[in-house]
Amino acid sequence: MDTGGFSLENNDILIRIRYALDIKDIDMVKIFKLGGIETTRDEVKKMLTKPKDGYEDEDSLEEEGIIKINNGKLESFLNGLIIFKRGHQEQKPGQPEQTPAALKSNEPVNNVLLKKLKIALALTSEDMIDILSSTGVTITKGELGALLRKKGHKNYKECGDKYARNFLKGLAFKYRG
Repeated sequence: MDTGGFSLENNDILIRIRYALDIKDIDMVKIFKLGGIETTRDEVKKMLTKPKDGYEDEDSLEEEGIIKINNGKLESFLNGLIIFKRGHQEQKPGQPEQTPAALKSNEPVNNVLLKKLKIALALTSEDMIDILSSTGVTITKGELGALLRKKGHKNYKECGDKYARNFLKGLAFKYRG
């Protein structure tokens, strides 16, 4: 079923990031705002709600009061997280005012997720390898580099759910103990 770029997996990603980094609801609102999206605490809670009966159809999700996260909203959150963690970056002369969206509506988000979390948390490649290793996943520096490449680069490799989910799990180990 095509959901027009909406994915419950994106909600799951948001829930996992919030848990791993222990982000409070009020800070979630701030992060979305830094990413260019106005939202309320109540809306954030609806984004962070898991469906009672697993992944249902769109109508039942609305009945449960769940707000689904599309790729654009997830990317805005990740951009806001970078600013929240690292501060605003000075714009260089000739640089466009706004970075074009890295995610299209129906693209997998895992590669962009890894890249933006790496930036937001000021992680080195070695840090990322250690985080994945803490969950039992072995990855070489070259393999990680391929996941962090821009789509279209000759060495680009699509990041599977295994790496993304274990990376988020490893972040929880690192930041929550």
